[in-house]
Amino acid sequence: MMFRQPRHIRDGEMMARMLENIRIIDLTTIVFGPYATETLADLGADVIKIEAPSGDMFRNSGASVKTGGMGACHMTLNRGKKSLTLDLKTERDKEKLRELLRTADVFIHNVRKRAIDRLGFGYDAVKAINKDIIYTHCVGFGSGGRYRDLPAYDDVIQAATGTATLLSRVDGQARPRYLPSLIADKVAGLHGTYSVLAALVHKLRTGEGQFVEVPMFESFAHFMLQEHLFGATFKPQAYQMGYTRQLDPERQPFPTADGHISIVLYTDAITEKLLVLFADDRLTNDVRFATKPDRMKNATALYAEIAHRTPAKTTAEWTQLFEVAGIPSMPMHDLEDVLDDPHLDDVNFFAIAQHPTEGRYVSMKAPVSFSARPCTQLDPAPLLGEHDSHLEALLKRS
Repeated sequence: MMFRQPRHIRDGEMMARMLENIRIIDLTTIVFGPYATETLADLGADVIKIEAPSGDMFRNSGASVKTGGMGACHMTLNRGKKSLTLDLKTERDKEKLRELLRTADVFIHNVRKRAIDRLGFGYDAVKAINKDIIYTHCVGFGSGGRYRDLPAYDDVIQAATGTATLLSRVDGQARPRYLPSLIADKVAGLHGTYSVLAALVHKLRTGEGQFVEVPMFESFAHFMLQEHLFGATFKPQAYQMGYTRQLDPERQPFPTADGHISIVLYTDAITEKLLVLFADDRLTNDVRFATKPDRMKNATALYAEIAHRTPAKTTAEWTQLFEVAGIPSMPMHDLEDVLDDPHLDDVNFFAIAQHPTEGRYVSMKAPVSFSARPCTQLDPAPLLGEHDSHLEALLKRS
């Protein structure tokens, strides 16, 4: 695989971004695939988002403020990409996609196998167009299993992995509930990102492209069971599944005089510091908490006792005391507070950017930094078909 020359040169020094001139043809929709390709765009890849004439339906998640199809979630998930509209039901637009694929390093999509084969863009067909292509298929369920043809969304995967039962284990309410985040989509998206990167490294070493399958179910099961496999790790099973520390009903944000605070008693040394800080003989002399094994055995009761004492001071007072004592803690923020977080301000995480049609908007910096190449601001999320008129130029990629 030959990398093309980087575009950015300053004072004789190459200033390529990490994935400069890696071209990705992106036929993904919603969150799983677009989060993977957004991350790759953050790293400098040239991501061309192929959309049906009606557009990716997630363009309308969060109302648009000026232009239809420019909703809030599209603004965050598809920044730094180009948008081409192709109607793949027509032979004319299929041929355009074939021409683009000849220029690509990576093709990534989340169309189910039967449908993509019918369209004529299964792996064998695309490999015939570009023998070195990295073909990445984002699927709901791995092709070797009985669920392979089922549709998958975040809720489905949270249900299938048992994730929707975890809150019930904590609070005793029988009704299963989803974690209020598209966590399965985003976790699977990150698996998609590293899979593409690994395939690119393999291609650099060998010159070979390959087929890569990224299943959401398996990715999220792998993610959740790192700790929650727990006692079932051993054969025969040694104790229950579900990491007890995470499922402790009392291990929750602690109330203060004016809010809540997170306190992490991850080591016994930290727990001892906290007990000393409370200066409460009833607590320090309680036989349930006399030794490390006692404290581990009675962790739920200890959390409850702490919750009885933390309302004695304000969040700011506790935060200052804990910082001096070296006790991990953090004031409990509302979602809106994160926008004004002083640490995120220090690292310039948020920036006010200008979209050519939507006006001012909040842009988030890529969280990972590289000493070899400072992060640069990505172009804003594209309008639907914004780059349709650029197709001929894109096909002339050298």
